[in-house]
Amino acid sequence: MKIASLLRYLLPEELFEYFELTEVQESEKDTLLLHLEEKKVPPPEHKDKHLLSNGFDEPVRIQDFPLRQKRVYFVVRRRKWKDKETGKIYSRSWSLTANGTSYSKEFADFLKELFG
Repeated sequence: MKIASLLRYLLPEELFEYFELTEVQESEKDTLLLHLEEKKVPPPEHKDKHLLSNGFDEPVRIQDFPLRQKRVYFVVRRRKWKDKETGKIYSRSWSLTANGTSYSKEFADFLKELFG
């Protein structure tokens, strides 16, 4: 079983619907970084435009549930799209974190329930 297959059982399902796991990195002895890139699928809300993939925004770091005493962070890169006709740049708006935090929604809900 590949590591990406195993992680599908441990991480939020919606991540794999829209993102690809590109790298798993142990940055320190107690930190695991999971690098995710948005899939090369144009945003459906702009299906009337001729969009071309135009690189990525700066990565965002999101903390998730720890695994085996390791802090887990998603390093997420959102794709930028360029309208071929107008040159305007678009990107999807993802709500991957809980409001006002850098935690995944599931992890923030867990902490809120635990600590009130």
